[in-house]
Amino acid sequence: MTAIAAAVLMQRLGLSEAELCTALGADPLAVIGGDLADKPQLPILLALTEEAAERVHPDALRRWLRTSGPAGRPLDRLLARDYAGFEDALATLADRGFVIRRID
Repeated sequence: MTAIAAAVLMQRLGLSEAELCTALGADPLAVIGGDLADKPQLPILLALTEEAAERVHPDALRRWLRTSGPAGRPLDRLLARDYAGFEDALATLADRGFVIRRID
């Protein structure tokens, strides 16, 4: 995968550079240089978020990531590299829409 793919994910979810690196388990130089061939989570995350990006306004998707929903904040799952939990949160988004459990 290339640096462009990482940038697409970063833009789609509104991630900071540090958040992107943490989510991928990569250092900044690897991301900038596109040296992400050993990061299978990048194409998986792109595929998982593509449908959500098509169904939800980009601003809503970015806000959803940082808002506490039925299972907590999706960003926390992503940063913990709990990709299954993040996928579950995306499934909830697809099934129920943008649900806010509590406001911090």
